[in-house]
Amino acid sequence: MSDQVVVLTGGTGGLGTAVAKRLAADGASLAVTYLMPEEATRFEEAVQLDETRLLLKRVNANDPEELSAFMKKTAERFGRIDALGALVGGWAGGRDIDETDDVRFERMIDLNLRSAFYTVRSAIPHLKEAGGGRMVLVGSRAVDDAHAGQAAFNAAKAGVVAIARTAAQELGHHNITVNVVMPSVIDTPATRATLPYADYVDWPTPDEIAAVVHFLLSGESGVISGATIPVFGRA
Repeated sequence: MSDQVVVLTGGTGGLGTAVAKRLAADGASLAVTYLMPEEATRFEEAVQLDETRLLLKRVNANDPEELSAFMKKTAERFGRIDALGALVGGWAGGRDIDETDDVRFERMIDLNLRSAFYTVRSAIPHLKEAGGGRMVLVGSRAVDDAHAGQAAFNAAKAGVVAIARTAAQELGHHNITVNVVMPSVIDTPATRATLPYADYVDWPTPDEIAAVVHFLLSGESGVISGATIPVFGRA
């Protein structure tokens, strides 16, 4: 990834930070979005990337204008965009469909689906201009194994997969690949706090999933596009 420019939306989360550390160690320059200031502070402490290779900016992934401006700023700063990791997302569950209120439903659609669509759409012109590139999105095992009590999350992640597969079809002749990693439950502090009584020993770690994302964003993955890659660990 030496001399490659990678955009990571939601790159300051548990998975995003692990991906960023791998990419930075491999020589990539990174443009990373965050939402809360404390996320940016934690990210800078964890990744410790020289400012000449890092653009870190607060961006609302549900605001297409902010995303477009961020992509433009990245291309101006580094000269181009070679790859995208669309990592914004989150989970909420615990309620059956007839008990899921509009606020919870819209939050899952915003956080997972709408953010992915806007991010992919805003990155495409820059990847085309660069002559090709890589995109990786985050789906969920729940797309194929839909658990009860999380219909909004399941539907949103299914939409993410649909976006990725469609983009892979549309962008193949531009030398742009689009793939999706499909975690079960990622072993992060936030997930443990949400599920305090779960047995997390078999959950995949951010570093384990980051290794797969790193490969899919690299030049070595050029023959893979439109794939949904299971990263379940032993869960």
